[in-house]
Order: sequence, then structure tokens, then C-alpha cells
Amino acid sequence: MSRYSQFVRRPRATVTAALLLCAALSASAATGKVSKVLPFFLDLKGRHALSPSLYDRDAYQAQLRKSPELRSAVRFDVKWSIRNGGFENQKLRLELRGTAEGNQPREKTVEQALDREKTGDWISIILRGEDYKKLGEVTAWRVTLWEGDRIIGEQKSFLW
Repeated sequence: MSRYSQFVRRPRATVTAALLLCAALSASAATGKVSKVLPFFLDLKGRHALSPSLYDRDAYQAQLRKSPELRSAVRFDVKWSIRNGGFENQKLRLELRGTAEGNQPREKTVEQALDREKTGDWISIILRGEDYKKLGEVTAWRVTLWEGDRIIGEQKSFLW
């Protein structure tokens, strides 16, 4: 008797094995995604735009980019989502590279814990004050989505 005929004669065992395999594959670990990262400069009053218009926002951002003395911080708006998450110790990590005086490279990492009840949302991460001044001009960034000690999603700038 061939192996093929054994599977044909025992369809119940074959179907059971296939269902167990599908269940094992679907019970995978969490997967995540960082869909969008929008960096914005904030002025001395903490605003990134003067009006709700996207055109005005982009024009104001261009003005802030040209005039560093008008800036007080940089804000990164991040859109994230998680599927099949265990909702334990999930966080976003923003890593920044910048230049300070003398063109010495600087790095800064900021972490933000995520709401355990949500599977996705927008979140803002702001670097301000002395940390912002020490970093200098941001030259590259990377946002990673973590569950415990494992990266489940990432998005980075071109120069990262």
C-alpha cells in the first residue's frame, strides 16, 4: 500500500492535521506597522501652522526651516498599528541624528509607551528644550514599533 492511499483512506486524520497546521500558523506573534511619519518644526509658541490650511502649514514649515531662531522644538506625528498583539510593553522609539556646533554628529532617542487599549492611532513625539538645542539640525530619523524586546514595525528617513 502506497503512502498516497493511506491518506485517501484516512481523510479524517488528514483534515485534522491540516486544521492543526492552520491554527498553529494563525497564532503568530504580533505584527506591526509604522505607516506614516510627519516631522514638523514648532515655533516659539508651540505651533506648527498658523491656520488649518495644508498649504499654509507647508508654507509656514518652509519659513521655520529657513529661520532656526523662530523654532523651539521638533514634533514627529506617527501613525502606527498592531495586529495580533499581546498588548504588553508596546512602545514607539524615535531615534534622531543631528549635527551640533563643529558638525559633530549627535544622537537622541525618545520612547513613548502606547495605550494598551488601542491597536492603532496617531501619536506625537516632541523633542524640545535643551535636548532639541543639543541635537542641532535633524539629518536623519528612524521610528520603530516595539513589543517587548522585538521590533515589529519600522519607518526611517532616506538618510538613515
